[in-house]
Amino acid sequence: MSEPASISTGIAQRYATAIFELAKESKSLKSLQADVDALEGALTESADFRNLITSPVYSRDQVADATAAIAAKMKLSQTVAGALGLMASKRRLFALPQVLTRLRAMIAEEKGEVTAEVTSAQALSKAQQTEIAKTLKARIGKDITLKLTVDESLIGGLVIKVGSQMIDTSIRAQLAALKNSMKEVG
Repeated sequence: MSEPASISTGIAQRYATAIFELAKESKSLKSLQADVDALEGALTESADFRNLITSPVYSRDQVADATAAIAAKMKLSQTVAGALGLMASKRRLFALPQVLTRLRAMIAEEKGEVTAEVTSAQALSKAQQTEIAKTLKARIGKDITLKLTVDESLIGGLVIKVGSQMIDTSIRAQLAALKNSMKEVG
């Protein structure tokens, strides 16, 4: 692992552990999960927010004020809002995506759930999501939380990642395998 990546992973681990322990102590894991969902959504949807947490152009005070305003607007819990403020004052907001990923994993572990990342060529219906979750639960033996993404380059099929396992039934992967086998033949 490269040094900057390991540094940000270590930072993310420490902040996530502190936030999780505070939320667990105050019995507010449900609100922590809602905050994680809201912040992940904001990072996905807002280029301005992503720029704010990564750009060195903004001063500590500007970043701290902006994150306080964002936390208030999103009605984040005191624990998460305080952590964002601390991260802003220490110039550690660049690690926020890793903190959120680690928090999601810690919450799932506490609940006895496993998160499955499901990538599909088009949005899945509720019935399809339920069927995938049921099938994965039967295979893994734990409750499944789906993290859904759409990637039209798959053409069709699914790519499912659960922990270190990956199931790739996409047409893109099948075409790549066919291409490789054709190279071997001729």
